[in-house]
Formats: sequence, C-alpha cells, structure tokens
Amino acid sequence: MILPWQKSASDKLDKMIQQNHLPHALLITGVDRIGKLNLTQNLIQKLLCRDSSCGKCELCQSLQKDHPEEGIGHSVLIRRSHYPNLIYCRTELNDSGFMSKEIRVDQIRAFCEVLSKTAESLQIGVIFYADQMNNNAANSLLKTLEEPRKNTLIVLLAHNINLLPKTILSRCQTIHINPTYDQESADWLSKQITENTRDDFDFMQLLESSLGVPYKALDDLKGDYFIKYQSWQNLLLDIALSPTKISNTDIFSDNELEVLKCLQRLLNEAIKIKVLDHDGANLELNRVIEKTSYSHLFKLLDDTNCAISMSQTTVNIKLLLDNVLVVWSHITNLKKYPAITNIQEY
Repeated sequence: MILPWQKSASDKLDKMIQQNHLPHALLITGVDRIGKLNLTQNLIQKLLCRDSSCGKCELCQSLQKDHPEEGIGHSVLIRRSHYPNLIYCRTELNDSGFMSKEIRVDQIRAFCEVLSKTAESLQIGVIFYADQMNNNAANSLLKTLEEPRKNTLIVLLAHNINLLPKTILSRCQTIHINPTYDQESADWLSKQITENTRDDFDFMQLLESSLGVPYKALDDLKGDYFIKYQSWQNLLLDIALSPTKISNTDIFSDNELEVLKCLQRLLNEAIKIKVLDHDGANLELNRVIEKTSYSHLFKLLDDTNCAISMSQTTVNIKLLLDNVLVVWSHITNLKKYPAITNIQEY
C-alpha cells in the first residue's frame, strides 16, 4: 500500500517503469521512520507481479509477508525473500546480541557476489541503510554499481545522504520522500489509533510536533511519552509568552535532552511557518512567531542544535538547558541576540 505522503515519490517510480527508464541503481532517501522500506517493497511488488501489483497472486502475498526488518533472531548476512532473486543486506546482530552500527565490507562483498551471477529473471538487491556502510564497504560496492549485470536492480536506502561518498551518489538516481503536513496524512494518522481516543488529539499538530514524520508521531503516542511531550511543549510556549513562567520548570527535571529536542521541533516549525507566511495548527506558537525576529529563531535553533550535540559530552545538561531557556524566555522581545554561556565555548 502506498502511504499518502509517498505518492509523489511513487509516481516518479511509476513513470520510470512506464517509460522503461528505471536505472540500474536507485537511492531512496528520507528521514528516519518516513517509510523508505515500505516504498521499496511496493516498487518490488510492481516489478515482479505479472499483473502490476495485484495483491492477490501468490507472489504478491509472499512479498507482503516479507519483512526484512523483522524477525531476525540471529546474525545473518543476507536475508532472502520468497522470491529467490531478491536479496537484502543490512546491519547484523553481533555476538553480544546487539545490532552492529555499520555494514561491513564482507557483507557487501557477499551481496555483490550474489548479484554478479547470471539470472534469466530480474534480480534485485536492497541495502538498508546504505549510509551505515563503512568506507571499505562503500568502496567495495562501487564496481558493482559501475558495471552492473544485465537484468539487475540495486536499491540503496539512506537516512542521510551526506554520509554517503560522492562516488556512490553519482552512480544512483535519487528518489526522495519528503516530510508531510497535509490533511490526507493527518487522516491516515488518525486511523492508526483506536477510535475512542481520536478526539483526544489534534493530528495536524501531531504531524508538526513530529516534524512531518507520521510513523514518528505514532511512536510518540506510545506509553505516556506524548502526554509528557505535550506538557513540555505547553510550558515552553508559556515561557516564551510569559517569561516569569521560567520558574516553573520542575517538570523538565531528568528530561533535559528531550526538552531540548522539543524546543528544537518548535523552532523548526516556527521557521517553516515564518518562511511559508501562514499560520500553523498551534495557536500559541503562532503568537510567538508574530513577535519574534526571523534571524533570532535561526540563531536559537543553531544554539539548540549545538546544545543537543553537547549532551553527548560531560557538560552539565541541566545548566545548558537553563541557559538556552533564558534566551527562549525573551525571544519575543529581543533587540540583540545574546551569547549563550557554555555553547559559545563549545
């Protein structure tokens, strides 16, 4: 099933197929949880089904059950789907039972060796996620990308193309899945939760708070995270509109990094609204934007991003958040943007 926010990317792929211009190497990009693997699986089904992805034949039903991200209980190099000429390559479980952080060169060599064999029917190789390849693995893939076997399609999925070598990028045709803020995606999101709780949420606001990633919005709804997130966001907006509320930040205790990420999302959304020159779904955020300089929003976003990066060091995260919040509490009436203690020293 094509997800609402993937229609543009799917239409581009359909046009390539119809015009017989499908390249030998595709790079499908988009942020984490945007559904890159779902789009890939739909493409594979269209290419392999004799009746253009009918969804009913044995092959379609087998492919629909093929979930390469699930059910891996031991270390594997390549998972084969129900279609023998379709292979997947991904990070493995290591000996300690944890997923490794990178795809290694020996995995890519084995992947390429399988694809180097002559096949009468279309063979497809999928690497997810290609930006997890180490340098040796990426270099090992180059020859196969440069001299692909006939009747072969290689699909690379990547969260961040900046982590891929230019030599890889230049040999692939890129399809990007954009974040979504439209009503159709909000309607899809509403249908993913139980009917008796739908009235509790503003789904356009959910999309905005998840930076346009519906699957991320669903993740945020699990457990009590969304309730906590809403309380953090509401207090942040209160602080920006009424600076004295900065004394009521006890609910931020032990959640400093998540609060910084919440502020990061608010600032990203504020900048987007400012650029597009239209109101967002969050009325309080609209009030903040009306009174705030465009350049000050950008500068605070830079400092917030820096603070999030610094959280991985030995810095006092509580003090760091407090310093960021002091600026945020005056964001609507700043004349000159101040230097934030600690961040400027980083």
